[in-house]
Amino acid sequence: MGQSFETKIVHNSLKQTENIRSKSTPIYQTSAFTFSSLEELEGFYHGESPYLYTRTGNPNTDELGQAVANLEGAPAGVATSSGISAILAGILSVASTGDHIVAAEDIYGGSHHLLKQELNELGIETTFVSFGDVNEVRSAIQANTKLLYSETVTNPFLRVENIKALVQLGKKYNLYTMVDNTFATPYLLNPYLEGVHLVAHSATKYLGGHSDVTAGVVVGNEELIMKARQKVVNLGCNLSSFEAWLTCRGIKTMALRMERQAYNAQQLAESLSKNSHVKKVYYPTNLSTKGNGAIVTIELSESCDIHRFFSSLGWVTIVPTLAGVETTVSYPLGTSHRALSLEEQQKIGINKQVVRISIGIEEAEDIIKQFEEAIQLSIF
Repeated sequence: MGQSFETKIVHNSLKQTENIRSKSTPIYQTSAFTFSSLEELEGFYHGESPYLYTRTGNPNTDELGQAVANLEGAPAGVATSSGISAILAGILSVASTGDHIVAAEDIYGGSHHLLKQELNELGIETTFVSFGDVNEVRSAIQANTKLLYSETVTNPFLRVENIKALVQLGKKYNLYTMVDNTFATPYLLNPYLEGVHLVAHSATKYLGGHSDVTAGVVVGNEELIMKARQKVVNLGCNLSSFEAWLTCRGIKTMALRMERQAYNAQQLAESLSKNSHVKKVYYPTNLSTKGNGAIVTIELSESCDIHRFFSSLGWVTIVPTLAGVETTVSYPLGTSHRALSLEEQQKIGINKQVVRISIGIEEAEDIIKQFEEAIQLSIF
């Protein structure tokens, strides 16, 4: 071919894929896309070709964003590097310096920190109130309020948000509404179809489902997602093509996993509610006709030593996340909500006896047995 060995080894890639009919979407593991002419390159900026540089777009990340949008019944979606970056992109698509947000006080600690600390430094103020009281939410609305923010199922106490009331309040005061639908997933709830403007997911959790990706997605109408996409690109919140591909693969089994996990969670919640050493069991009863989710949160009684409990869980591991196929536990006081002040923790019920349980796909009886044994061994 008239080329040296050193040149040949650089240019031996098979780049022509038009006639290769792959059953699954290939992984576009590339940092950039090529052009045959300056005219073709210029065409990208006029919408004539979709891809330039993977930070600005990639077939795998586009597939993930659109897949979640389709499941939520929304026109468009954009994939991001994490759940927090999905929330950030969604918020920044509707709010900017000088604006105000009203947020539920009982949300995930990382989201709470994002709103209270990072966005505050950008000049976006947040007031946290109980969304269980519509009057309290209404009284927190100011002249510069732009957004009402909550979670469909709050973390970790699993309060089911009244989406209908949230949407009605938003419409009355001409506000955007946004919810994190991670715990419920599109399998159980579709808040966009109920009128919510933006729906975010930590795709790290049930969408991916196997604890091997960190990803996020935010969905909404085309106008808002176009703005969110700009934030993702310009702030460097894009997701890698490989993790997008893994998440899309995980989505295919989400319904099967959620059905089993929700069933197991129901069984565990019912069992632990009968245990005299469990002070309180938090588990929804009215989430969806398909189930009530796969998280169970408990507050152990003072008769249980929390350190001994966590050390007695056997095959159930301690992790700072949730939603894998394995049953795991998390300690909100020491992980997800440790950045909250003591007053904020106490107000929403976080204390040293609270345990969040992420239910896996194991046999329900085995899960129940393991937790009953751990509780028994923790009694002093």
